[in-house]
Amino acid sequence: MEDYEALLDRAIANLPDMETTDARFVIPEPKIMVEGKTTILDNFNNIADVLNRNPDHVMKYLTREMGTAGKIDGQRAVFQGRFSKEQIKSNIEAYVEEFVMCSECGRPDTQLTKMDRIMVLKCAACGAHRPVKKRRASAPVKQDAIEEGKEYDVRIDAVGSKGDGIAKVDRYTIFVPGAAKGETLKIRIKRISGTLAFSEKV
Repeated sequence: MEDYEALLDRAIANLPDMETTDARFVIPEPKIMVEGKTTILDNFNNIADVLNRNPDHVMKYLTREMGTAGKIDGQRAVFQGRFSKEQIKSNIEAYVEEFVMCSECGRPDTQLTKMDRIMVLKCAACGAHRPVKKRRASAPVKQDAIEEGKEYDVRIDAVGSKGDGIAKVDRYTIFVPGAAKGETLKIRIKRISGTLAFSEKV
């Protein structure tokens, strides 16, 4: 009997660590590529699928928190500016904490719903629900702010009274002579004055 109990104790001691149901919830490592002045999150859609969240909602959060512009391009997300893997990963983890994980049971089995115009996170595992707070955007990453003499790809959102195209990057309003609304083009920043920037087509 003692031999059996000793073997049982040894077997239990050698068992791998077992976790609760959220052990199946593993956020994919961001696959980052930097191309020129843009950063590409190559497996963006895969991450959104694992989080079980609308890609547009995830994208809106990331661009706001990183203080930049961006777009979903197929399975990828493209951000204006150069960002490290660690920066993007930390923002994804912050999204998960706010919009995915249940604060009561710590599981990811949740859904975002609206109740009386308030976004609520409801947990299917324990039944808890809580309002989702609107987070203030983090300060833009300083090294990625536009600089004089540098080139950027921008989209013209409007045309000013003097006929110049107007684009937005971070907090900057950029004037592009001879550009039409809806056009996407490469520009070079000639001069920055406060949050206004003056450029030329490349």
